[in-house]
Amino acid sequence: MVDFSLKNKIALITGASRGIGEEIAKTLAEYGAHCILVSRKEEALLEVVAKIEKNGGSAEAIACHMGHLDQIANLFGRIEEKHGRLDILVNNAATNPFFGNITDVDEAIWDKTLGVNLKGPFFMTKHAAGLMMKSGGGSVVNVASINAISPAPFQGVYSITKAAMVSMTKAFAKELAGWKIRVNALLPGLTKTKFASALIENKEIYDIALEGIPMKRHAEPHEMAGAVLYLVSDASSFTTGSCLVCDGGNLI
Repeated sequence: MVDFSLKNKIALITGASRGIGEEIAKTLAEYGAHCILVSRKEEALLEVVAKIEKNGGSAEAIACHMGHLDQIANLFGRIEEKHGRLDILVNNAATNPFFGNITDVDEAIWDKTLGVNLKGPFFMTKHAAGLMMKSGGGSVVNVASINAISPAPFQGVYSITKAAMVSMTKAFAKELAGWKIRVNALLPGLTKTKFASALIENKEIYDIALEGIPMKRHAEPHEMAGAVLYLVSDASSFTTGSCLVCDGGNLI
């Protein structure tokens, strides 16, 4: 039997208040993990916690901004004090504050995008690795994007951060393998989230996007959750430094 069980595991999911992050949290909880949900606003997280608990799962909410290293350090201090361990980290939180020509990007946009999409996940992984080393291993999944491989028009800086996240994934995977910590990346294609609403709700842009997707549709958030479950469970015990593409064939 392939083992997808996450019983007795402690999982931390960022950007868990909606979209892909919410679906990942609900799925990991269904398979037995206690899920620590993280986002900027606790109120939205508590709604997801309620859904998980209603379904018989276990979860808690902690507000934390991925662009603030002091908040990240405090987050892991609370986790270590309460749970003493961390088995799973899913770096899902991201931002894309600018949609336009890359030459129009200013320093503020650059700093915000890199802070949330790359700096935050880097230090989240660093802190998580420290806890995982103490408890005998773990699994990290970085939610990147197919933009990491093929930059999308008018999403230049976002695409750059996701390409860097893929490189970061491989760097951590090489250095942490000796501690039985696996680090992989998920590369979603066009998925129906608030984050992608500007693309999906604009018929002209959406129709152009569909031309490049052999399956001729966008993904739903729950279609990413199964991929993450595979990567964080023992079903992928010999997989590290990999990029799992879920894009309906867009990159074929």
